[in-house]
Order: sequence, then structure tokens, then C-alpha cells
Amino acid sequence: MSDKRYLGNIITQNPTAPAGPYEDGAASGVWSLAEANAYSAAGLWPIAGKSQRGVFAGGYTGSASNVIQYISIASTGNATDFGDLSAAKSLNSTMASSTRGVIGLDGTNTLEYITIATTGNTTDFGDKSVSSGAASGLSNDTRGCYTLGSYSTYSTIEYITIASTGNGTNFGNLSVGRYYTGSTASPTRGIFAGGESSGGKTNVLDYITISTTGNATDFGDLTTGTGNYYAGCASSTRGLFAGSDKSTRNNNIDYITIASLGNSTDFGDTTLARLGVGALSGSSRGVFGGGNSDVGVYDNIIDYVTIATTGNAVDFGDLIAGAYFASGLSNAHGGLAA
Repeated sequence: MSDKRYLGNIITQNPTAPAGPYEDGAASGVWSLAEANAYSAAGLWPIAGKSQRGVFAGGYTGSASNVIQYISIASTGNATDFGDLSAAKSLNSTMASSTRGVIGLDGTNTLEYITIATTGNTTDFGDKSVSSGAASGLSNDTRGCYTLGSYSTYSTIEYITIASTGNGTNFGNLSVGRYYTGSTASPTRGIFAGGESSGGKTNVLDYITISTTGNATDFGDLTTGTGNYYAGCASSTRGLFAGSDKSTRNNNIDYITIASLGNSTDFGDTTLARLGVGALSGSSRGVFGGGNSDVGVYDNIIDYVTIATTGNAVDFGDLIAGAYFASGLSNAHGGLAA
């Protein structure tokens, strides 16, 4: 009887614990309402019809691109055309809720959005306070936060409410003014990684509490060296950073535990040493797309890792065309888990 259980006077096989809330989740077996509710409250009960979709926006393919493309994160395969940005741009800042993706166009004050579950071109969302570039963004299901990158002292953070449209509002400042940062988030905390300022490249990690406003606080350091162009992704508990230029192209992936403070730890390697990758994540998977593995080379590689473990990335598929600085977002990233 060790492999049996009583539920509502019915003897059943032990149910299989659900693997996640989206299309890669499963909850086979017979469950009591109390058990199902407990998993649902933890964000682990599968939601029927909820597809984990990842989007790469823009990029550089020899010239800036306006192409938006998407993948199904829970499977593997090549990217598919989604629609177009309003202008050809790379190094865009991206944020997303479970329904809407917001893109800050590089070198402009433009914010625009897509509905992730559909396909089509972007729609105007509002404006950043100034035209800015070399920026990064992060979000939970309610609020998006983005840096102003190469503007002024490189330290300004602004925020938006993703479900509405409108202009950005001042949030605070980075702990160290810089641009070309990487960023990612849990539902409560946003992390900015690395970057570059007039003093050169840095290994700084700092964080904000997304639901409040205020200046970022020191989190720790990246342990694999200083760098810029980091691409970040996360589960609800762990953040990953990859694709940086740390004096040369590299294949390092670093990770942190978002709820704690401290230095990053080596996770493994991407499938190819490159800079300028785009990153996005599902409930359990981190995905890295594109990059620049040599001067004049525009890689179409997409690879992935399982965030809860450590190890090297595995081939996922290909982008529509090789590109680097194709910024990623998804409707299932770590900032959205309850």
C-alpha cells in the first residue's frame, strides 16, 4: 500500500507533482481540491492553454533590423516571424507581463508594445523622459522598469505600468552609473548586471524592489570578470547572465539566487563564445538567441539551459536570420511567477 493513497474514499495511484504552470506542466493523477489549490497558490498548477512564448525584437544583421520573431519556449525549433517594430533598432530595452510586451527603442524616447499571444506589428505605448540608448529592462506582471542607458550620468531608472499605456516615471538611480547593463527579475526584485561607464567595464550587481521606487542597492559582483552587453533571464528564484564582452567574446553563464545577496557563481557555457546575445526565459528554461562570435559575423544560434540546474547550454534551433543585440522578452519569465 506504500504506492497508494486515499482521496475522497477513492484509492488512487500517487499523483505526479506538477512541473510548472504553463504548457510544459503536468498534474497527472487524482488530486483533492486542497492539494490543487496549494500548488496553484505556489504558481505551479498547470494553466490550460497557456503557451510559453518568447520574443526577440530587432537586432543588428549588418544594419539595424525591425524584425520581431518568436519561439515556443517549452519546445525546441526555429523562430517564426511575429511582426515589425516601428523602426529598425538593436539594443532595445524589453519588459513583459503575462500578456503584453513593452519595447523601448534604442536611441529614441519611444515605448511601444505587442500582445504576446498574437502576432502583428507594435503599437505606441508612450514615451521615455528622454531619448536614450544602450539600456536594459526588467519587469514583474504589473510594472516594467528600464534604465536610460547612455543618457546623462547613465544612472537613471524609470518605470511604467504595463497593463496601461503612458509615459515613463522616475524610479531612482543605479548604484553605479553605467550603460550596456544586463537585467532580470523575480516577482519582487529586479537585478542589473555589469555594464560600462566612463571608468570602463564593471562587475557590479545591484537590485531594486520593483513595487516601490528608490535607488538601487549593491547586490554583489559578477565573478567571471567585468563586462558589458550582458543578457539576463530568470526563473522566480534564480537569475542567469550570459553573452558579455569581458575584453573578448566568451561563453560564460553566471547565476545568482535573486532573493539573497552575494556574488554570482559559474553556471556553465553557451554553445558558442559570442557577445550581444538576446535572452528570455520560461518557467524553467533560459534561452539565449543570436550573437556575434567574430567581427562581421551574425549568429542565428538559439540555445537553452534548465535554470534550476547547472550545466552547458543545448541547441534549441535558429533565428530567422543571424543577428546580435536582438532583445528578448516572454510571457512566462521569472518576474511573473506568483
